[in-house]
Amino acid sequence: MPEGDTIFRAARALDQALAGRTLTRFEAPRLPHRPFPEGTVVLGSEARGKHCLVHFDDGRSLHTHMRMTGSWHLYRPSERWRKKASAARVWLEVAADGERAGWVAVCFAAPVVDLVDRIDAGRPGADPTAHLGPNLCEAGADLDEAVARLGRLSPPEREIGDALLDQRIANGVGNVYKCEVCFVCELDPFTPLHEVDEPLRRRLIETSSRLLQANLHHSVRITVEGGVAVYGRRDEPCRRCGTPIAWRPQGPQARGTYWCPTCQRRPTSAGPAPEGPG
Repeated sequence: MPEGDTIFRAARALDQALAGRTLTRFEAPRLPHRPFPEGTVVLGSEARGKHCLVHFDDGRSLHTHMRMTGSWHLYRPSERWRKKASAARVWLEVAADGERAGWVAVCFAAPVVDLVDRIDAGRPGADPTAHLGPNLCEAGADLDEAVARLGRLSPPEREIGDALLDQRIANGVGNVYKCEVCFVCELDPFTPLHEVDEPLRRRLIETSSRLLQANLHHSVRITVEGGVAVYGRRDEPCRRCGTPIAWRPQGPQARGTYWCPTCQRRPTSAGPAPEGPG
């Protein structure tokens, strides 16, 4: 599943190509929808965590979520697509504007494609992003709220690596950043939440935000000197201590987690586990 920084870059590219342009074609073979009025203008595109939104001046927004398979591509009108047309879930074209050529934007293989009432205009339609926590890709993200949600929305026994993936707590973190943030904070990702005190919870959220924002403007992800610290480096030496990087699945979705067994430990001052009811 793409991380928040990947979706941010995709939305920015869509915005630069489409914003202010007249829509000349909209196709979504599996999506029942009413046609766009002639002369509809694309207002712009934005990322909300891992959700990408394209806004139109007819009062609707195109909402897409890539999950594990989807991707957005941009092409010139005569350019050959790099994926099969049968994989296109939605594509739209905008007209040339003065000296600016037209564009074709294609979303391939995305499991989630919806047209909703434009959610940036206070309209009554359901907001598909309403459940999300603060967007850690944004400079002004409410980190205090994210820290509060971490405790409020997760049971005490939940492992911290799994909790960091919960987009209701804070959105933008995916499996890569989950692993990298825990390494930077020197924390075993399998530590239960009740062993993670308030300062360390805050440090995890702040580090997530800092790393995401540091990677918004380039495609080669860097979290430590040399690239990434642990993600995708199973059995390779830790960049800090030389211990082979470990891997095992984690959480209900069995997401692969990478960590250094030497550098990343459970807190030594953890209190006792909470007692069960009764």
